[in-house]
Amino acid sequence: MAAAFSSDGEAALRRGLRPAAAAPRGDLDGFYETGRAAAFVRDGGFRKVALQFPDELLADAAAVATRLEAVTGAEMFVLGDTTYGSCCVDEVAAEHAGAEAVLHYGPACLSPCGKLPVLHIFGQQPLDVGRCAEAFRELYPERQSRVVVLSDVVYAHAMGELEQQLCPEYPNITFSRLECGDPPAPALPGEERRFGRRFLVEAAGGLQDCAMFYVGAEGLALTSFMLTWNRCPFSSFDPTTGCGRRETLNVNRALMRRLYLVERARDARVVGILVGTLGVVGYLALLQRLRELLRRAGKRSYTLAVGKPNPAKLANFPEVDIFVLVACAQNSLLDSSDFYRPVVTPYELELACNPAREWTGSYLTDFRDLLPGACAHMELPPAVPAAEAIPDVSLITGEMRAAHLCDPPASQLPPSTALACRDQTRALTEISPAASFLVSRSWRGLEQQLGQTPVSKAVQGRRGVAIAYEDEGCEQP
Repeated sequence: MAAAFSSDGEAALRRGLRPAAAAPRGDLDGFYETGRAAAFVRDGGFRKVALQFPDELLADAAAVATRLEAVTGAEMFVLGDTTYGSCCVDEVAAEHAGAEAVLHYGPACLSPCGKLPVLHIFGQQPLDVGRCAEAFRELYPERQSRVVVLSDVVYAHAMGELEQQLCPEYPNITFSRLECGDPPAPALPGEERRFGRRFLVEAAGGLQDCAMFYVGAEGLALTSFMLTWNRCPFSSFDPTTGCGRRETLNVNRALMRRLYLVERARDARVVGILVGTLGVVGYLALLQRLRELLRRAGKRSYTLAVGKPNPAKLANFPEVDIFVLVACAQNSLLDSSDFYRPVVTPYELELACNPAREWTGSYLTDFRDLLPGACAHMELPPAVPAAEAIPDVSLITGEMRAAHLCDPPASQLPPSTALACRDQTRALTEISPAASFLVSRSWRGLEQQLGQTPVSKAVQGRRGVAIAYEDEGCEQP
């Protein structure tokens, strides 16, 4: 826990960029699909294009940008660091460079964007299709098994070959398809669409009668799939190790941990809304809905834009009881065990504050499912007077708490519009409870204190790097 809040910085100073092991040094054009990217730029008539790479592929960015500039004549900008998760398209950074389109490289969450045209190039990671098919046969010896095959996006290029090997043997197997770029076609009856993937479910009992087979390494994508489709047994094949296995992650225990966070959210009085994306379609509508939901639930809320959340950043807000992260489906499930306060998803906050929403066994990680018009949207019920509300007891503290929605009196103005007299000249000032609380703090950050600090002569300071200054002696063993 201590290392999460403070670090000596040695790891950051010693870390260096190394070429991605999966990217062939002599086949950059094939791995990064230079031809398809160049066609996208030429067909769109783009003159400025942003190239977004994850950290593990950033070593190839200069070479890829040079080749694309040579074949397209367009100006290429490399986004060296992403504002939020690297799986999301960083439209904000691209607009800062005046880019007209984005080429997104590497793993992606496939969340739709609303501002700039985007082409996803996942990078064709190698897959031993024969070994994968053999692992599938070992995991599903019954040839009539109903199985849905999912894959990490970096292995999507090999799914066609895997389908050719398995479909003649397994008549009830279904392969998912990726949806990215163009607007999706209308959904068919019985078709499942989530996480940028779609597949048709033909089982009589629906998806719960099917098993899931995932091609990819263990990570956030697989965890999100298992929580969302928690009634389906999962198996996976890891291409890096060449091993298949039945997933032993106890989904029920994972759900129990998430439901515990729901109970913490019910107890919370001050909620921090963390903006974890500025590019996913619908994030502004969700922010507005969360503010309204918390206001109706009698909780105070503050919207915070801190970039990539970490324990040290969020520890600067000790007054906040719990945080809710507005991010893409893969980055929403943040492990907050090392954080000063828990971090929940928008769906978990809705379970805590919206009396109309009940736990049904299904878990949602995509916040767009909660918006009006979506499949899982639920309107807030009418306000209930406090005298008629059903008493509710916290399962954590054992104290009584409010579990009903209420509307504030019509005469009560929001804090941001409250005015007061500042001085004798009758100047008006805005009253902010948050600012007033900040003033009462014993520590408020750096202050100028003009005229109060005595002037002193500048002296030479330490020289060297933080882990080894020149005037520090060597430690003896």
